Amino acid sequence: MALRAPRQGYSDALIRLGEKAENLVVLDADCAKSNLTNLFKEKFPERFFNIGISECDLVGTAAGLALAGKVPFANAYANFLTGRAFDQMRISVCYANNNVKVIGHNAGTSPAQEGATHLPLEDISLMRSLPRMTVIVPADAIEMKKAVVAAYEHHGPVYLRVGKLPVPIVTKEEDPFEIGKAITFKEGSDISLISTGMMLDETLKAAAILEKEGLQAEVIHVHTIKPIDVDAITRSAAKTKRVVTVEEHSIIGGLGSAVAEVLAEHQPTPMRRVGTQDRFGVSGKMDELLDFFGLRAANIVKAAKDCFEVIKVS
Repeated sequence: MALRAPRQGYSDALIRLGEKAENLVVLDADCAKSNLTNLFKEKFPERFFNIGISECDLVGTAAGLALAGKVPFANAYANFLTGRAFDQMRISVCYANNNVKVIGHNAGTSPAQEGATHLPLEDISLMRSLPRMTVIVPADAIEMKKAVVAAYEHHGPVYLRVGKLPVPIVTKEEDPFEIGKAITFKEGSDISLISTGMMLDETLKAAAILEKEGLQAEVIHVHTIKPIDVDAITRSAAKTKRVVTVEEHSIIGGLGSAVAEVLAEHQPTPMRRVGTQDRFGVSGKMDELLDFFGLRAANIVKAAKDCFEVIKVS
């Protein structure tokens, strides 16, 4: 299976979009080489601004550029951006309903060996809590390209989560992409596996394992955490009667919480959440971290079987 870094898809799409959209500007918090926004700078130097290691200023400046009619893409490492600049995003971007695109790089486990403090496992939770904020978590580099265009075309605040290291390409160029609309990758009748971001690959592997054991899993990819696709989730849960969510993020406040909220209000369903637990990150290679946090197909299969046990007990 081909591997490509989501940040490469992001950079490619940003440059192509910049060729057409003269109001697009790019800001970076002194990590352009890592974020690959340096490639945009090389092509459009007059539309690139290095704000320095100052995430609060980055977001504030982006808000000002938006008020001036530009469409700013503000780039920084996700852990620093969502933590340090939360107040600026809350007031200058979301409260003001400013057309700012906040791009969180080095997301999830992709910072890997950069150290435990660099793993943003809470960023989706933080961004989802902000009124008016749209939250997008693409599966791979191909879907990332579509997400960049969709973020630009959407008028209002957007948080786009971008991974650093290569991950499997699981989507196709022809796959649809619409903000707020989940994609069903596999039909099933026994259990719903609902994933987001790079975990789509492991989720599809888990579905294949379950199929060998006689269980038909439905695989739904939720690339937009907010607004979440209530209809797709409730329809699938009503059909399968069991749900497992899968994310490369804390189970608190991320996809698992969002789906649980939907089910509690619209379709009460036994469910399990696969993701990082109530803990901080650790340092290591990305493959090691995925094993350590239990973000593998085997963990998804176990969670699915747990759901069947819940049904038997009840």
